Amino acid sequence: MTTENLPVTMPALLTRRTDAETCADPSSVMTLLGESDAALGGFTSYRSSFAAGAPGAPAHFHTKATELFFVLGGSLRVLVDDQVTVLDAGDFLAVPPHTPHAFAAAPGVEADVLFVFTPGLGRFDYLRLLGRVMRGEADPKEITESAERFDNHYVDSPVWRAALEASA
Repeated sequence: MTTENLPVTMPALLTRRTDAETCADPSSVMTLLGESDAALGGFTSYRSSFAAGAPGAPAHFHTKATELFFVLGGSLRVLVDDQVTVLDAGDFLAVPPHTPHAFAAAPGVEADVLFVFTPGLGRFDYLRLLGRVMRGEADPKEITESAERFDNHYVDSPVWRAALEASA
């Protein structure tokens, strides 16, 4: 089989652990694994290690990207639509566009999670911004102003608020 008549595809991408950039905030460390061109059906992939009970992301949705979660270790509490559940090591979740969701390390438990977005939309810059805001180095309004650029749209979720308050 020849590849000459196949559509243009992305080149292979390899990121060595020692070369991966990390972004840290007071409760998590994100290891930026790889991004590829969204115009070619790209992706963004990173690994987040959360401290026990650490906050993750408030309720939000994406209009273009599907977000994939794979729990490598510990437990991750997630909201999908109006359902809150806990994902444990080995569990996988795919959240399609326009679906409200949120996540945090489960109460009293650390979480180690592989995230993949497809298409990727240059989300590494968004993760860097989040780290700067969490460390007090950037204004939180920059997150709101970047909603369209990074396809990250925050929403109110009484169900998620109640779940967080119940474990506080």
